[in-house]
Amino acid sequence: MTDEYFMMQALKEAKKAWEDDEIPIGAVVVLQEKIIARGHNMTERLNDPTAHAEMIALTSAFNALGSKYLPEATLYVTVEPCLMCAGAIYWSKLQKIVYGADDEKNGYKKTTAANWPFHPKTELVRGVMKEECAQLMKDFFKKKR
Repeated sequence: MTDEYFMMQALKEAKKAWEDDEIPIGAVVVLQEKIIARGHNMTERLNDPTAHAEMIALTSAFNALGSKYLPEATLYVTVEPCLMCAGAIYWSKLQKIVYGADDEKNGYKKTTAANWPFHPKTELVRGVMKEECAQLMKDFFKKKR
């Protein structure tokens, strides 16, 4: 299993968000090469600004494992996490984060450029399937205008 394979699964989640007229961001949590949780943006459906794909996927993973930490898990998300999600990722103690497209407007780097917002042991991989992830966002907002 590759990072690209799991990012494709996150993209499937992002497409579910698109179908629900949500900003198309998707996430999956992987443990031992197996998806244990999935999530996509649900802020409109739940009328909740915290219902980001990462938050939904992390909560599902915590519940599936009965644990508040995920030190051996990887989070795949189609777009760079925002500052709120970066905080949740920090506290979950993930082993690895893999994301696709950068988010210059709302990503964690906008407000934490000089500081590492994740757990010190967390590995970060950026740009996996970057073009596909970015294109989905561009197409969504083009349709909205």
